[in-house]
Formats: sequence, C-alpha cells, structure tokens
Amino acid sequence: MKRRIEFCMSACLALLLGAAAPAAAADLVIAMPNWPSGQATANILKVSIAKKFGLDAEVKELGTLNAFVGFETGDVDIQPEVWQPNFGDIVKKYVTEKGVATLGARSVPAWQGLCATPEAAATIKTIADLSDPEKTKILDTDGDGKGELWIGAPTWLSTGIERTRANSYGYSANLTLFEAEEEVAMAGVDAAIATARPMVFYCYAPHHVFELHKIARIEEPPHDPAKWKIVGADDPLWISKSTAATSWDAAHFQIAYATGFGKKHPEIAKFLDQVDFSPEEVTKMSYALEVERQAPADYAKKWVDDNAARIDGWAKP
Repeated sequence: MKRRIEFCMSACLALLLGAAAPAAAADLVIAMPNWPSGQATANILKVSIAKKFGLDAEVKELGTLNAFVGFETGDVDIQPEVWQPNFGDIVKKYVTEKGVATLGARSVPAWQGLCATPEAAATIKTIADLSDPEKTKILDTDGDGKGELWIGAPTWLSTGIERTRANSYGYSANLTLFEAEEEVAMAGVDAAIATARPMVFYCYAPHHVFELHKIARIEEPPHDPAKWKIVGADDPLWISKSTAATSWDAAHFQIAYATGFGKKHPEIAKFLDQVDFSPEEVTKMSYALEVERQAPADYAKKWVDDNAARIDGWAKP
C-alpha cells in the first residue's frame, strides 16, 4: 500500500512539473502590424518559412518602432511591412547607422494622403478647401459647428504626421481631428457611403476601400522637401516641432529583418529578399481580412497552398 501511495505521489508530481514547464520557444519571432495587409503578410511568412525551412515562427502583434528595437535586442527577427517615408528616421537609425536591421530587396509602391466620399468630394476637392469653415461644415456630425476628420489609428506614426500636416496647412483650426482603429474608421466610411453623408479621412493604397467604394483623393501641391521637416518620434514634442505643409512623398513598403538573423539563416534572408507582392495582391489581402472577415492565419494557409510554386521560387538557393 505504501509503495502504491509513493507511486501515485510521484506520478502526480511529474504531472504538476510537466504542467508548469514552459512551452517550447519558437524558432523566430515575426512582428505583426495592426493593419490588414501587414497581418496577412506576417502569417504568410510564418506558414511559408515553416513549410520551406522547417522553422516555427511566433507571430506577435507589435508596432514598427518596437519591432526595430527588437531587432537590436534579438527579440524580433522579421517585420513584414515597413513603410517609408513614414519610418525613414527609424530606418536610418537601425539600418544605416547601427546596422542591426536589413531591408528586403523588393518593395511595394504605395501612396497616402486624404480622401473624400462622393458627397464630400462635390464640395471639398483640394487641401485648401479644408481650411474653409463654410465648406468643412458639411463634415460636422455632432452639431458642434466643426467638421470631423479621421487621421489614423492612435499607434500609427502616420497619424502624428497627419496631425502635423493639419497644423501646418491650417485646417486643424476648424476641424476636429480624431484617432481610432482602422476597423472603426472603415466602418464609418461604409456608413457614410450608405447614407450619402460627406466624410473626409486619411487614406493609403494599396487598400480595399478603393475596391468597395468610389473614393476621391484630395488634391494637394506636389511634395516639397523644403516644407517637410518631421522631427524624430523619440522626442515627446515631435509633432509640435514638426512642419509638413505639403503632400506626402512617394511611398513604398518592404520587409525588414534582423541583420543577425539574416547571418544565422542566410537561406531565409535570401527568401525574404525574393518576396514580391504586387499592389493588387496587397489589396486582396486587405479585402479578405477586413471585408470578408477571414482570420489572418486561415487566410495565410490557403494563400500558401494556392501559391506553392511561387513560394518554391522564392526559396530557391
């Protein structure tokens, strides 16, 4: 009887120790942005790397700045969608100066600015129109006499730059600039279109909103570097110290990875350099996650299955 009790106690102790043991760490960490195409790409890379190289990746929701810090500390290995010129200072610091991060060889062309629904575009056509309170009053939805304008999600660097642009152009004086997660803002665009309500909002492409609705881009003067002085976001007063009375410069985004990770896994670094999504594909990713409500992981598995030959090409030595 005593031996039986001792055996049971040993078995229970083994079970408890097993339950308390930490889960095996993933082979690498992929930072996942909080916008649809970035979420899709992060998971596509996870599934592809597991399939072609046998490494398990943890996909971790993380902002771009924190991802670059993670490149330096060794806590992050890949970020799937680094936008420029938005993160130009960060790229300069961690890629050019410190050398702890590397940008993928290929990029996706993009643009960003302000857009209007058809009802808003009939009155507000140019950036100068946003400084005319008689015109922007059509954007007033709460009856306070000031129109509203969505400038981005709270954690996006572009949101701070849009606030800077509003201050520099002058239209922040008669518009309420609000921040909200993209999902909330896009639901607002859907509702505005459905009810013929005028709305102006921050927009970027590639993006599914242009597949869903007839959207007009607000006209602006060409980008002028002399009027675009953005202070580094590590300064808590960077928005008030910056000026940007001009349109955005031409944009693009690309994969980034830790330089140390690339040296340790040169075959994966080469794979990442070969990834070549088109703007049309990125739009489809955004549509699938935001409109069709597909889970990023499920979408990625199907995408990898449907594009097996293409992924084989990316992984060729």
